[in-house]
Amino acid sequence: MISSKNSKRTALKALAACALAAGVVGIPGIATAQTKLKWAHVYETSEPFHKYSVWAAEEIKKRTNGKYDIQVFPASTLGKEADINQGLTLGTVDIILSGASFAGRTYTPLAISYFPFIFRDAEHQLKYAKSDVFNELAKGYDDKSGNHITALSYYGARHVTSSAARPVSKPEDMKGLKIRVPDAPAYLAFPKALGANPTPIAFAEVYLALQNNTVDAQENPLPTIEAKKFFEVQKNISLTGHIVDSLLTICSGQLWAKLSADEKKIFTDVMQEAAEKTGREIIASEARLVEEFKKKGNNVITVDKNAFREAVLKATKPTDQGYRQQDYDRILAIK
Repeated sequence: MISSKNSKRTALKALAACALAAGVVGIPGIATAQTKLKWAHVYETSEPFHKYSVWAAEEIKKRTNGKYDIQVFPASTLGKEADINQGLTLGTVDIILSGASFAGRTYTPLAISYFPFIFRDAEHQLKYAKSDVFNELAKGYDDKSGNHITALSYYGARHVTSSAARPVSKPEDMKGLKIRVPDAPAYLAFPKALGANPTPIAFAEVYLALQNNTVDAQENPLPTIEAKKFFEVQKNISLTGHIVDSLLTICSGQLWAKLSADEKKIFTDVMQEAAEKTGREIIASEARLVEEFKKKGNNVITVDKNAFREAVLKATKPTDQGYRQQDYDRILAIK
């Protein structure tokens, strides 16, 4: 029979052990009460993509009562676009902004949005972002990668810039043109279809490549041409609008699995709101930049987009690029 004194002592020991355990748990508990997350992208701090990533980080912190403290790493500080996509799987980043072109390396059908001239304009793409076809493609990526797409932002219509010696005003002018493209297969259809020589170069290295005449040309939306100062080293800006580009906000599978249903809703709502704000700002800046580039002395060339579209479609079709015809048809049909 255990004496009452012994049982009191045992109870006190148990209590002390519990208190100690609570204290030990409490130390990391304090740390995990505020979970630190890394959000990476390759864009400049002056661009809306960064501004609204920072806004989203602050908004998520506010709406989760300080639980999630998100630091945004701009301008390739955590690696090139291919690196940060890989970082989601490796656990070195938690959230990224990335073109569907890079996410499409994991799940090819997602990159259908890069098939030249698939979108009429920005509004067509914004409708696509809310469509069943996009949701299905995003789910295909989620299932294949284990990561989760929360939002799609309008990035801008991509235009060709070129050196003074190589103006591009008609499809034939693309023949033999050494043009920088991002290091993802989705960007190859347009230049290859027109007989250009596409050269993949990382985003952070493009200015130098243009300055040194490593390539004759590059292609990007007007706000990017401004932010990255490509207009300083490229005389001609041809308004081809061959790809209406987008960025995806992607959370790592590890992060997404840890979030409660309420937290998932907060992250999704905030990231979609940030995407909407980003897109509207890009659309507004595209409208003013044509005149600004003219004032800077650039040769802004208005091209016949239909001529470029017909030349591309004569040379290639979506299925040649590994895309599904039914996805292409459904996107074209969005009104």
